[in-house]
Amino acid sequence: MARERATVAAMIRLACSARHGSRGELCDKCQELQDFADFRLDRCPFQEKKPTCANCLVHCYNPTMRERIREVMRFAGPRMLWRHPYLTVCHLLDGRQEPPELPRRKKGTPSRPRAGRPSGE
Repeated sequence: MARERATVAAMIRLACSARHGSRGELCDKCQELQDFADFRLDRCPFQEKKPTCANCLVHCYNPTMRERIREVMRFAGPRMLWRHPYLTVCHLLDGRQEPPELPRRKKGTPSRPRAGRPSGE
């Protein structure tokens, strides 16, 4: 999970720097996307067995954020090999693994709220 978090953060930083001219700090929109990605990773039902998002059985991003992260990945993906070769190779290898089965809830356990934004926002 730590490597997944680092990969997403590196992609967002790379895209923000190139597209919005930010240096060091993320712009507000990219920081919002980073916070959302961290929030969703914290609540991933697979945790350490998490597949790459493209191979995941659960699409936990809401449609707006999902499109934004796709744009970031589309832009940053090809550039990641030069800037972050270790993260890129690990991500590619992770993408070749079979996705695990979705964990089942125990009877009597309340279901989780639908994927989306953190409550209170």
